[in-house]
Amino acid sequence: MNEFVRRHAGCVTGCLSGFDRLLLRGTIRLLANAAGLMRYLWAARVLLKDFGEWSAALTAQVREASEGVMREAGRPVVYLNDPSASKEDLAREVARRDGVERGPVCLLSAVEPCWSFEVRRDRASKRLVLEPRYRKCLHLYHYWADEQVGLTHVRVQTWLPLGVRVCLNGREWLCRQLDREGIGYDRRENCLVRVGDARRAQALLDAQLRTDWPALLDRLADRAHPARASTLVLEGRPLEHYWSAEQSEWATDVMFKDASSLRGVYPKLLRHGMTALGCGDVMRFLGRKVPAHGGPNGHFGGEVVSDLRRRPEGVRLKHRVNGNSVKMYDKQGSVLRVETTVNDPRQFKAYRGTEAKPHERAWRPLRKGVADLHRRAQVSQASNERYLAALAQAQCPATLAQEAAPLCRAVTHKGRRHRALRPLHEPDTRLLKAVSDARWSVNGFRNADIRRELFGPDTADVSENRRRGGRVTRRLALLRAHGLVKRVPKTRRWLLTDNGRRITALLSAAQGASADKLLAAA
Repeated sequence: MNEFVRRHAGCVTGCLSGFDRLLLRGTIRLLANAAGLMRYLWAARVLLKDFGEWSAALTAQVREASEGVMREAGRPVVYLNDPSASKEDLAREVARRDGVERGPVCLLSAVEPCWSFEVRRDRASKRLVLEPRYRKCLHLYHYWADEQVGLTHVRVQTWLPLGVRVCLNGREWLCRQLDREGIGYDRRENCLVRVGDARRAQALLDAQLRTDWPALLDRLADRAHPARASTLVLEGRPLEHYWSAEQSEWATDVMFKDASSLRGVYPKLLRHGMTALGCGDVMRFLGRKVPAHGGPNGHFGGEVVSDLRRRPEGVRLKHRVNGNSVKMYDKQGSVLRVETTVNDPRQFKAYRGTEAKPHERAWRPLRKGVADLHRRAQVSQASNERYLAALAQAQCPATLAQEAAPLCRAVTHKGRRHRALRPLHEPDTRLLKAVSDARWSVNGFRNADIRRELFGPDTADVSENRRRGGRVTRRLALLRAHGLVKRVPKTRRWLLTDNGRRITALLSAAQGASADKLLAAA
């Protein structure tokens, strides 16, 4: 990302990275499955033959308490015949019409699909059984202009298992933080196109990750679902919700000084993203393992999809690996947004313990629970940075002569003289091509990887393999002296430097260009 910002430093005014839309779900884990609900019914002394009447009374109690919050505040309660209508747009229109800046805005209700339960008679056992079913029930959307996080909504499912969903917006939250700090900004819809103090704004976005998420979400849920502490009680204690992140959008906004500056580079970025970024690159952006041969991992059973679409807010390029994706689009004319969306966090890893043994830490699949929300932000930011680093190679304002001239002179590194590189000479060309292969962009490369690229598979002669390895070691030292590669600390792996990525991309483009194109450009 730093390389991309440096490349466009003349027209970039700032950069912000943080949560965009964050969809969180509250689940009563005991009631989330038929076996757990059966245990609760047994403890509550509710027979299966009375389940329908009991659950209907429970739904009425939840609905009455939830709707009563808005009626007491004098806010509208609206039933939507079309559940696909944009509820957020309706809520914003109500807030604008009534001048609501703090407090309740409105309640919107609609019948939508949900997972619930039903009792049926099993013919084989001749008994009543409780089974989960995909059904439809009334959902209540509480829209509230919260003093901390701004406009948000809480969706309450009125049928068992009484799930709660909270939708937050990180940019809306940031605007409230900036208002309290007295920092000026220019906002267009859900996008900040200018911030008076971008460094402080980024610090405020980082502070969002240090939120006590259960406390915040419980506060929002209690306000919209006041009956949740009294309707379901076990052994004198209310059943609590377990909070998880159903979907997260982590956005990096590169703010250009005006729309014309972004229009000048965006078509090249789109072309580079569609033509130069392959499936292996996309998998690496999203944290998937890619073998050295460049093909998919043998355990990978999904698909990688890239598509380009024109939308009202701009042209969007999206790369998707199963349920997770990274996309780029121009927003509000002058903002380049790169956004990683995580729906399936188990594709990533977190160094953590288990719920039963929190001190036995190891690299385990990332969980949906809010306990791993900080790690989710880290892997999403890493995805955005890898993508922007790849886009940084889309164009290079420097000429080939300017970039290659330092390589063509001998250098001294740590008291030892190293020869000049010959970028268009076949041995050096093969070396530069080998180390700049996209396979090494995340985890780097080893001596053995480059040895096989330059000399082919290892032979049965161990001494010959050792001689080849020694030649590669000397060549890597040459590249290191010229500032093109660097060692990964405490490992035997190497990575291209920012300068190395830029120069190898420029040389690759020059080698692939025809004489006619070069003459026309000259």
